[in-house]
Amino acid sequence: MPTDFCELANSYVSELRARGREIDAARKLPQDIADRLAEDGFYRLCTPQEIAGVGGTPEDLARVCEVLAAGNGSAAWCVFIGATSQYMFPAATPTLLAELTKTSNLITSGVFAYSGTATKMDSSGERWSINGRWDWGSGCLNAEWISGGVILCAENGEPLLDANDRPTEARAFFRPDEITILDNWHTTGLRGSGSNSYTAENVTLDTYRIATVEALRSSPLSQLPIYRFPRFGYLALPIGAIALGMARDSIDEALGVAKSKTPTGSARTLSARPAFQRDVAAADASLRAARASFYSDISAAWSEAQQGIGSLESRRLLRTSTTHAVTTSIDVIDRMYTAVGGTSVYEDSALQRHFRDVHVASQHMMVAEPVVELAGRVMSGIDNSAPGL
Repeated sequence: MPTDFCELANSYVSELRARGREIDAARKLPQDIADRLAEDGFYRLCTPQEIAGVGGTPEDLARVCEVLAAGNGSAAWCVFIGATSQYMFPAATPTLLAELTKTSNLITSGVFAYSGTATKMDSSGERWSINGRWDWGSGCLNAEWISGGVILCAENGEPLLDANDRPTEARAFFRPDEITILDNWHTTGLRGSGSNSYTAENVTLDTYRIATVEALRSSPLSQLPIYRFPRFGYLALPIGAIALGMARDSIDEALGVAKSKTPTGSARTLSARPAFQRDVAAADASLRAARASFYSDISAAWSEAQQGIGSLESRRLLRTSTTHAVTTSIDVIDRMYTAVGGTSVYEDSALQRHFRDVHVASQHMMVAEPVVELAGRVMSGIDNSAPGL
């Protein structure tokens, strides 16, 4: 991977900061930014080189998202979703893959949740009727292809079972004009991520537009380390990285404000006050510790993936360190937001944006409280498989 994608990401940061209000007002990523991110390869960062991707690692994606988030959390979020939505590309039929990879600047979006169904329309199985609703469809307003998790069903509506006698999980790949994108992303934070819900109502797709999880498992590319790396860990870790990036920028922003701000009734700058000095030093220490644990666990899981499927312990550590990165970042951002006083309440304040964005990011199911509860059950010996990790 000859391109330094962190350096490339850093070249966007100043522009993203300057266009923050524009991004929020549009409630989606401006198309010119999305197009440039695609042209520079961010959306295909972790897609295998064998299918026209960059072939980067989960850590590469995390570090890129961390850098972009310093400029704008929504932009980083769109890259996160765009890149991870290409995870199923090796399962695509040759016809679909040819369409997905015919250009190097493809913008993708998708929701992994299996909140839709794909029902056979006839005994041949050549056409499927897709119905469902997918929430948090980040980046869908910029994308050329949008996917959604579905369960395959027979003509009578009964789920088709896979080799393990479980409902067959798959992804349906849509063009934007085949689905209905709802105008429901009206939020306090991550406004520019365009995370609208979308629905499919009796959408007819040819069978080549359906990619099953079984097809992914049987693909020769499934032996690549990226597919032996813990799947849910991979899908969650950019959230931790984005939170860390916003938290570091919040410390930097607070320091910049504190050096120039003299609070009302004081003869000293904010940076000269012991209370601020304690707050910023403690925030820095907490953030560095959380970040070190986060990247250490990613590195360990990636090393393990070189040899085979990741262990349950690696999955547990990866998910908990990601969630811990988010909760620590919230504490750091909240502390910096409070420490600088009224300056942080204005829309043009980076602290204001990071405060709103991190609290929305923390509500994503991949870093929610049940993840930590599941990790605790593993530690307690109550759950020795924990497929949700």
